[in-house]
Amino acid sequence: MTEVRELSRDEFEQLIADAELMVPIEQTMAWADYQQGVPGRTFWGCLAIAQDGHDVAYVSFVDYETHGYHYLRAHHGPQWISHPTVEEEREATKALIAYVRKRDRRVAFMRMSVDAELPETCPTLSSIPYDTTVVMDLTGGDEEILNRMKPRGRRDVRKALREAPVTCADETDKALVSFDEYYAIMVETAERDGFSPAPKSDYEDMLRVLGPEHARLFAARLEDGTVASWSICTISGKLATYYYAASRSDVRRSFATDRIFFFACCELGKRGCTHFDLMGIGSDFSPALNGLNTFKTKFAKEVTHVAPDRDVPVKGAFYKSLQVGKRVLTAVRERGKED
Repeated sequence: MTEVRELSRDEFEQLIADAELMVPIEQTMAWADYQQGVPGRTFWGCLAIAQDGHDVAYVSFVDYETHGYHYLRAHHGPQWISHPTVEEEREATKALIAYVRKRDRRVAFMRMSVDAELPETCPTLSSIPYDTTVVMDLTGGDEEILNRMKPRGRRDVRKALREAPVTCADETDKALVSFDEYYAIMVETAERDGFSPAPKSDYEDMLRVLGPEHARLFAARLEDGTVASWSICTISGKLATYYYAASRSDVRRSFATDRIFFFACCELGKRGCTHFDLMGIGSDFSPALNGLNTFKTKFAKEVTHVAPDRDVPVKGAFYKSLQVGKRVLTAVRERGKED
């Protein structure tokens, strides 16, 4: 029998600690506090999932209000104590649907990590989910981190250390004072790579609300003092995540990005992080992300499978109307491209 119960914030964090789970930042209360400040988002609550009287997973949800409806988002959740079977995951998903339907009638669907393609799930209406990532081992010091890379990664980092005309530093404090210089490079990166950057306030709020304990900004500066490349990395216990990165177009061939990336690895290792998640690469499940593979996969000899985001309808009929709306919008956009 599968049951769901609500947890207080303190209970959630204690049970996560007791289970010795290495949870990503999005499944922490620090992240819940950060999300509270984003318009349209509200911390919804923490839940425990128990099967036959024993807890098997924990999950934290944020409520997203958009286009007049609500859905719940559990980035990288539920967090399972041990990897579930397909049937265990299905029973947990069905129990969550029943619990959410009873507690909050506003919720149209949940977006959460579900490994199996269950009858209760659908491909996400928005966002690009992934089922493969790169997780680096940061233990053993700088040279060990380097030795565990693929030969191509080691070669590029060593070349960057010799030749990249930049100086690297942890600039978290500077970024908290003013994010203008960093944001200009993010805008340039977005224009070059074909995506839309988040508002500047999102990056500023992330650094401010998560705080230096959970978010660091590392930057590489040219000899004239201007920023060439930077990254924001999050920290949750011993797990670090490569969250955002940006670089100037005119320094891409100088290996400045490799230099600041390796600097971040070493600094995070010194801060006690043992694992570094590079946040998704392309695969058969998510071919749209294949452009990330060349850079990220050179830093580790293996890739890691993760449960991808899937939508879990709570209001079935309403969710079908959202699917129809998306298909219509996609068709209109495609016709616009042809014209």
